[in-house]
Amino acid sequence: MEVIAKGAEANLYLEDNIVLKERIRKEYRIPEIDEALRSTRTKREAKLLSLARRAGVPTPVVLDVDNRSKCITMSYVDGEKVKYIVDTLSEEELNRLFSEIGSLAAKLHRANIIHGDLTTSNMLLSQGRVFFIDFGLGEVNPSLEAKGTDLLVFRKSVRSTHYRREKEILEAFFSGYRSEYPEGEEVIERMKRIEKRGRYVSAR
Repeated sequence: MEVIAKGAEANLYLEDNIVLKERIRKEYRIPEIDEALRSTRTKREAKLLSLARRAGVPTPVVLDVDNRSKCITMSYVDGEKVKYIVDTLSEEELNRLFSEIGSLAAKLHRANIIHGDLTTSNMLLSQGRVFFIDFGLGEVNPSLEAKGTDLLVFRKSVRSTHYRREKEILEAFFSGYRSEYPEGEEVIERMKRIEKRGRYVSAR
């Protein structure tokens, strides 16, 4: 098996177009707590991947969940991380791509799915389609606060990673979000309020 990614929470292995995501032990945690956390997060992520697909958001297909080894087996999506292609896109391509990403984020929120780490590192472009990956920090939560926070994570990540094209990206993203989720205007307003609260706390 080829190691294709190592993260703080999990390692990813690839073999025969199948990806194995193994949630790794944390030695600093009490073993019983570590076991429970990894078990809960593994089951939750597998569920969220499946729920997202049902909501119309392309994700890897979950093939198996092994709770003993804390592993999810899923299909391999052969694509490029959106993070690495932003600077290669024309203005028209960028607008089209991020309008689609905004629409997909809206589909998640309409289904009360919170991604938890909504960044261009967790989006793959494969054969013209955008796939959302890594729902390890996600949850099902209908609250405006959770959805607003999800959008704020995206906004902040764009500011730090793609600051040269921030304005174009965010305009296209929120245009796509609003078109897919008319009630999402409340979410956007909540995002702005959360951001203001953060600035106020930082300034104190």
